Amino acid sequence: MKVTPLHDRVLIKRVGSSETTPGGIIIPDAAQEKPQEGVVVAVGNGRVLDDGSVRPLNVKPKDKILFGQYGGAEIGLGGDDYLILKEDEILAIIGK
Repeated sequence: MKVTPLHDRVLIKRVGSSETTPGGIIIPDAAQEKPQEGVVVAVGNGRVLDDGSVRPLNVKPKDKILFGQYGGAEIGLGGDDYLILKEDEILAIIGK
């Protein structure tokens, strides 16, 4: 299923979190925090400015990003979990 976010929204696939600590202790699912790192799957056309022009987004598909822990809206598509958030909620692009 192809999904295209609207305007300045971005579709993110979270990068899996580690199930063990560096020391080898297994962390139960209930105690694991959701990762704040993900990969951009799709982006909208851009932010509509007050004068009616459209500013393209700074992120593009396949960018690895960091985002806030409580931002965005979680959705399920085709059995996978995704996150839709505004470009303003993205904190950084990793490795650019």
